Amino acid sequence: MKSVAVIPGQANSIHLADLSKPSVHEIPNGRGVLVQVLRVGVDGTDKEINAAEYGQAPPGYDFLVIGHECFGQVAEVGHGVSEFSPGDFVVPTVRRPGGSFYDQIGQYDMTLEDTYYERGINLRHGFLTELFVEDPEYLVKVPKGLKDVAVLLEPMSIIQKGLIQAYEAQRRFKIWRPKKAAVLGAGTVGLLAALSLRMKGCEVTSFGKQTGPSRNLDLLDELGVRYISTDDLSIREAAKRFGPFDLMFEATGYSPVAFEAMESLGKNGVLILASVTGGDRHHAVPVDKINLDFVLGNKLVVGTVNANREYFEAGVYDFARAELEFPGWLSQLLTHPVNGLENYGEMMQTLNAEKGAIKVYVNVAYE
Repeated sequence: MKSVAVIPGQANSIHLADLSKPSVHEIPNGRGVLVQVLRVGVDGTDKEINAAEYGQAPPGYDFLVIGHECFGQVAEVGHGVSEFSPGDFVVPTVRRPGGSFYDQIGQYDMTLEDTYYERGINLRHGFLTELFVEDPEYLVKVPKGLKDVAVLLEPMSIIQKGLIQAYEAQRRFKIWRPKKAAVLGAGTVGLLAALSLRMKGCEVTSFGKQTGPSRNLDLLDELGVRYISTDDLSIREAAKRFGPFDLMFEATGYSPVAFEAMESLGKNGVLILASVTGGDRHHAVPVDKINLDFVLGNKLVVGTVNANREYFEAGVYDFARAELEFPGWLSQLLTHPVNGLENYGEMMQTLNAEKGAIKVYVNVAYE
């Protein structure tokens, strides 16, 4: 069975690997679901794994099949499965449980352990392959009407997790209705965050580095989102003019922006951090002012990465709403298709070189 894999620790080792065809019998108690992979989105995580920045092979293998943004169709179910039937469309979650208490109660994205088990990222094979088998616990059913955009559900789940937890935390105020929101970053995650915030009724300001016309900015305009290039106006100055921001979502991948956002957050506000940044960058910040403003202003910072099924299901709900409120908008994010696993070279080249790409994805099979 064809699969796209890397050799962890060896940079630029991406290659076509062979996996044995999985069986529903691999999952105990007749709970196996065999899924035909239809589409897989690729992103910066896949680039970083191929650059040997992180990632470990599953036990018994010297390679790791990559790809964590998957959309597929159920091909076969075990005798103990009642949740799914052949033909159903599904999206799998990414994280798998470890041994902590939170792992065991379904909150595996909140694990206390240092070792993560993640499909296509660490210690578990991913979805850039033809078929995979899974327990129903880690599969989310997708309505047929969303099948053309469902490959975007994994990044959307991370946004949903951040927003839901922000609202949950602010229940301490009894009534918290953010009116003005800011999204830092206008890539795939930033665009999806802007969409979700607009559907919550927020006035949204998006920040990015782009200055000229682009598809990303056109998409923001279709949502009624104000866009500001930070080359023209800083986040701090924009907050004075268009804020105060009750909710800020950071998705730039550039850690100093997080601290500038802390300075620009309004009272009783929440800053959601979604960037996973490596390295050892140092940056001077006015720590006394930030600390004072957070204490006196009842401000909050929430991190979001990976998600359990609750947030995938919330993403399905928002996608359905989006198709009604902004029909056709989501499909415009799917900018760069690659046809076939054997074209993994084209996949990586597009991911690395195409500046106009919003979402690169692989068509593995067709329904």
